[in-house]
Amino acid sequence: MSFRIRALGLLMLIAMTATAATAWLTLRQANRQVRETVTAGQQDTSRIAGALRAYGLAHATWDGLAPTVAALAKDTGQRIRVATEAEALLADSDTLAGRAPRPVSGRPPVLVDARPTLRIAGGQVRRAAMKQAASAVAAYRSYAADASCLTRAGAEAVAGTGAFGVPTVRTDHRPARCPKPRDAYDPLTPGDLDALRPCELEKRFSDCLQRVFDERVVSVAPPRLEVGLGFRDESPPSLAIAPTAAVAAGVALVVILGGLLLSRAVLRPVRALTLAAKGLGEGDLGRRVPASGRDEIAQLGGAFNRMAASLQAGEEHQRRLTSDIAHELRTPLANLRGYLEALRDGVLEPTPELLESLHEEALLQQRIVDDLRDLALAEAGALAYQRRDIDLRELLETSHRAHLPQARGAGITLALDAPRPAYTRADPDRLRQVVGNLVGNALRATAPGGTVTLALLADGDRAVMEVRDTGTGIAAEDLPRLFDRFWRADASRDRATGGSGLGLSIARQIVADHGGAIEVRSTVGEGTTLAVVLPPAPGGRPPAAGEASGGR
Repeated sequence: MSFRIRALGLLMLIAMTATAATAWLTLRQANRQVRETVTAGQQDTSRIAGALRAYGLAHATWDGLAPTVAALAKDTGQRIRVATEAEALLADSDTLAGRAPRPVSGRPPVLVDARPTLRIAGGQVRRAAMKQAASAVAAYRSYAADASCLTRAGAEAVAGTGAFGVPTVRTDHRPARCPKPRDAYDPLTPGDLDALRPCELEKRFSDCLQRVFDERVVSVAPPRLEVGLGFRDESPPSLAIAPTAAVAAGVALVVILGGLLLSRAVLRPVRALTLAAKGLGEGDLGRRVPASGRDEIAQLGGAFNRMAASLQAGEEHQRRLTSDIAHELRTPLANLRGYLEALRDGVLEPTPELLESLHEEALLQQRIVDDLRDLALAEAGALAYQRRDIDLRELLETSHRAHLPQARGAGITLALDAPRPAYTRADPDRLRQVVGNLVGNALRATAPGGTVTLALLADGDRAVMEVRDTGTGIAAEDLPRLFDRFWRADASRDRATGGSGLGLSIARQIVADHGGAIEVRSTVGEGTTLAVVLPPAPGGRPPAAGEASGGR
């Protein structure tokens, strides 16, 4: 799967999650607001119905209701239309507000009954019914109401003879002692269940009397009202999903566009890196990529360019090395071939002097090959070392004795300045090879009458061996090339006078493998100093008894 698709997928997942969370919170809050609005509407409805019923109870008529309706409409913000069950219009808040009445909403009207509710004290139901006999007709009507209510309530009614020959009714019905209201989580006991049965009879009897009361007062009480609230096409309190969906779609679109721009900004340098890496693998070491800015992509581009430059430099170095090796071997091999062909053809006589010269030339080529092999092994980390604690003063004394005849033959003074011992852990043979290369170069660079000094110094915890000469010196611009293969400070020197050109490269690699470094100071016309800096031996202790620093 490509990076662009993965980036877009991740961004879409983030956008969808964020949008879903936002929509969920919005819907939750909006639903709560809708519920609160509905609850407020129900409270307004109850308030309006209660106010109208209170007006009817207080005035026993609906006359003069208009101011009350106007005040209720203003306080609640509702459109109120009040009419009787016979569709007689009593008041309309739209008309009262001076505007054309709007069609009533399709919601069922609110019924308002201003007739009082009959309240009968416990134990007084039968006597309250009997006291309704103001006359014989009233007595009979009371008898009929009482008898029917008792019968419907399940009580046994017994008829007797009363005044005016109107029968009277009596019953053994006793008021029930109903249990007190309990909490919803408080269970009923079996005794409570037995007590609830007569309570049901009491309720049925009270309901029957309420119906009788309503029938008797209907002729004088205000008629029931039908109160219409709201108007048609009124927007119910609800949450519009369309804006939320539109916002979610807009967020998704913005995320997609942002993902496309981001992937384009990221993939363009990545594509350039891919093409450059492909060209690099095909041998085009000059390929580079634009690397501007400070972000991670720019850092990656810069690292790629440095890698490509390093590979190109290594390739050029390898070409130069191959060319240098071919140049170093071509001339002596051509000379050997020419002499051998001349000897074969009888042009030259095989004199001892000629054979000795050819043998020296062969030894020189062998030394160049051996030096190349040592350098390759050292750079590959495959050069074997036999490390032990050694005294560098003894090593310098050994090198001094070995090169003293060569120095005297060239008319050069070879001095030794090592007043105190210094110890390090190293391979003594390899370090003698390093010192030998440095001394050999110093003797070749010093004219007769000059001086080459081997010195041992202490630089803190480090041990420093210096090889100083009073030769021609090296120019500052040539110092960076001093350790290059086959490079010579004096281009006029050949292999016989200037060496193979590999000694310093080998010496630097050997010292680096021992954890040290070679430092160079040179002044043209005054001489050159090469300092070999090595770490001290663990604890700075001398070599153990029986160990020799000059051999294995």
